[in-house]
Amino acid sequence: MVPVEGRAVHLGKPLDFPSYGWDNEYGERTVEVPNFQASKYMITNGEFWQFVAEGGYRNKEYWCDDGWAWRQYRNMKWPFFWKPLGPQGSHEYGLRTIFEEIPMQWDWPVDCTYYESKAYCRWKTSKDGLLMSKPYRVLTEAEHQIIRHSEHNLDSARSSSSADKVMTTSGMDFPLGETGANLNMAYSSHNPVDFFNPSQTGHNDTVGNAWEWTEDHFNPLKNFEAHHVYDDFSTPCFDGKHSMIVGGSFMSTGDEASVFARFHFRPHFLQHSGFRLVVSDEDAPATHLYHGSFAGQAAARDETSVDEANDTKTNNVYESDSLLSMYLGLHFPLSGANEEVDPILNHGTNTPNHGLRFPQRVAALLCSLKPARTNNRVLDVGCAVGGSSFELAKSFDHVEAFDFSGNFVAAAKRMQSGEQLTFQIPIEGDIYEEVSVVQEPGVDATVMNKIHFFQGDACSLSEYTETKEGFGTFDGVILSNLLCRLPDPMTCLTAMPQIVNEGGVVVMVTPFTWLEEFTPRSKWLGGFHDPVSQEPMYSKDKLKEIMEELGFDKIHEEQMPLVIREHRRKYQYIISEATGWRKK
Repeated sequence: MVPVEGRAVHLGKPLDFPSYGWDNEYGERTVEVPNFQASKYMITNGEFWQFVAEGGYRNKEYWCDDGWAWRQYRNMKWPFFWKPLGPQGSHEYGLRTIFEEIPMQWDWPVDCTYYESKAYCRWKTSKDGLLMSKPYRVLTEAEHQIIRHSEHNLDSARSSSSADKVMTTSGMDFPLGETGANLNMAYSSHNPVDFFNPSQTGHNDTVGNAWEWTEDHFNPLKNFEAHHVYDDFSTPCFDGKHSMIVGGSFMSTGDEASVFARFHFRPHFLQHSGFRLVVSDEDAPATHLYHGSFAGQAAARDETSVDEANDTKTNNVYESDSLLSMYLGLHFPLSGANEEVDPILNHGTNTPNHGLRFPQRVAALLCSLKPARTNNRVLDVGCAVGGSSFELAKSFDHVEAFDFSGNFVAAAKRMQSGEQLTFQIPIEGDIYEEVSVVQEPGVDATVMNKIHFFQGDACSLSEYTETKEGFGTFDGVILSNLLCRLPDPMTCLTAMPQIVNEGGVVVMVTPFTWLEEFTPRSKWLGGFHDPVSQEPMYSKDKLKEIMEELGFDKIHEEQMPLVIREHRRKYQYIISEATGWRKK
């Protein structure tokens, strides 16, 4: 074990660095790294053999819960690329490489999973005892940056792009010189761990030969923004289920061989990856998205998910009675006529009555675009209290309609059953007028019975085609002021080819009002500047690109205003963009 003096490590790739980079590399974080000790070499096949021979794969005490479950499921008894040769129990092994099986190379780094590396650490601690106040563990991202060659670390690369060695060095030349390494396909296999010179801290293979597992969950740096070109590269893996790997392997090229590389894999994956031992008197300077490391993380993750779900149910503004009244007023503007309460205070020719009947106008737009009638069925995604659904039922044989709000869906079903609903229209301060819901002309019991209302999630559309009986496909779909209120708009959009019949039409109406309260910034379609080029990215352009890739032609665009009443003298005036898309 080689002592290392701790220091502050500054993570993150400059936006103007002249090379390709994944979105997770950009941003910043300063990590204060305490003093630590790290093994001079990565753990070799020879060292790991001792763990195998002494029953490491049979002793549950060495494994975290998730790791032991994986070991049992795969019936692992030794590393995956080892090939048993002698009689059972003799612990004689060969080695499976990319191209052939060869005699065991005892001085090569062991190729193993994160689970196996952590089991080895526990075994080694039980065997040797504590060298410092904390048990053996694997490296962290920040510690890795300290033991790299100083000529080719983050600080050097920020000063000069040529210090990021992959920018200037071919695979053929990578092994040469004092900082030579088995990287950028210099060789087609691992090599002995003492083959190359150590770094200035006295550690070998700080880059190349094999990736190194770390204690860090894959995580975003401060100011992280998903890149619109590949918006699901990083963010789906910020889940506490992926461990970071550092340093690259013999197979790593391009960005994977860069000093700025930040890659990740599930803890049971194999990726030409190994590890070195680390000990310290302080907790590991690692970033965990959930408490602890992978040991027990599933329980922490699940508990967090339950808490978030409960918070969502408790704090969902769309379940409040005040929002229900507001939406009943929006969807049924004739309500209040019997009580002589106008939907908008009349103030002459400037009264924006053109903003009324918004749900009915959205439904009428779909009908006007003449979707091909294959089964005469239509879907209302985010139907709220059903104003557009009732209007669609005048023109189609069947309407499937759902909303995330149980309160909204319950109100729609009560009206469908013939119940006369009342709601409060705000007048001034605490003064309200109780009014009865009045449907549009032509909406009778026959029309209402064409609709199937249910509570659902627009982000689960693709699942409904397989799991919800009678869901089926549709000639028309409307999404009305919904897209910018979804936690993941893309999961909704990518379901469209599955559910829309050929020649069918999708009408999307949205003001593109992105708020992190509803949609994580990384999931916005637009409304931000490209983090690299700084060009403004508009949702309208991205939506066109997405829909065309999904097999839809844009056939219509208009600006569609709507008015939402707050009280007699205050209204929200919103101009949504309404677009129509026909499936090829």
